[in-house]
Amino acid sequence: MLNEFKDFIAKGNVMDMAVGIIIGAAFTAIVSSLVADLINPFIGLFMGGIDFTNMYVVLSGEVAAGTSLEAAREAGAAVFAYGAFIMAIINFLIIAFVVFMLVRFVNKVKDQATPSAPEAEEAPAGPTELEVLLEIRDSLAKSA
Repeated sequence: MLNEFKDFIAKGNVMDMAVGIIIGAAFTAIVSSLVADLINPFIGLFMGGIDFTNMYVVLSGEVAAGTSLEAAREAGAAVFAYGAFIMAIINFLIIAFVVFMLVRFVNKVKDQATPSAPEAEEAPAGPTELEVLLEIRDSLAKSA
């Protein structure tokens, strides 16, 4: 069983996956910062200063108007934090777009790196399958 585990870990796909997960975690931190620090302020500016992260509805409990989401949660109120969901959607769309652009770029680089096949010269026309079979038949008929 230990040898099977070693074989599994040593396969290239597992190592590639591990590297992908690590880079993905770092990439998530970058995208989260991009959204929180750069994109949200512009969205808030265009939406009249609205901050999505503090949008919520109090389901139960006492919370003063204008209280931040974090403070409402600390007060023990049950809140429906739809602003956090909106931010998750925005994060997803940004990550999906960046991954799309990355894959598109990699595909272009691959296409440019792959040498195009030179025009294949037409091979001289040889005998067809039927002609070869007829020759074999005639050869067999002569020898018989």
